Amino acid sequence: MDDRDAIAALLYRYAELLDAGELDAVAALFEHATWRSARTSDVLRGAEAVRHAYDGVILYEDGTPRTKHVITNVDIVCHEAPVASSRCTFTVLQATSGLALQPVLAGRYHDEFELVDGTWRFTDRLIHPDLVGDLSHHMRGRRSTS
Repeated sequence: MDDRDAIAALLYRYAELLDAGELDAVAALFEHATWRSARTSDVLRGAEAVRHAYDGVILYEDGTPRTKHVITNVDIVCHEAPVASSRCTFTVLQATSGLALQPVLAGRYHDEFELVDGTWRFTDRLIHPDLVGDLSHHMRGRRSTS
């Protein structure tokens, strides 16, 4: 697998883990990284801090948030080894017993990576939540925007 494929796989792994409700594993991806949102000035560092950012995620009886994170428009730039960066678009779809299938969030991830012992890992994630829909079934304390 070449570097771009390995980095893309890491992006997709994040989405897969989040949709599976594996929040500890999601946070572990950021053990050596900072994690930020364009909507706040907070900078989270490491898995423990990042894990708390997901404390409000509602998990249903099947252990998942009943979401599908769709990652598209992936643009990966491999700088001088061992660093790379990427930009991509995400759309979060959700369906629950009380919510018909719909997009609830869309935005962009700006990520930076480093290659350590042959494995790419996150060093920084900046989340740009551009379009916010009804998050009331996804995050505790969030209301519908409608």
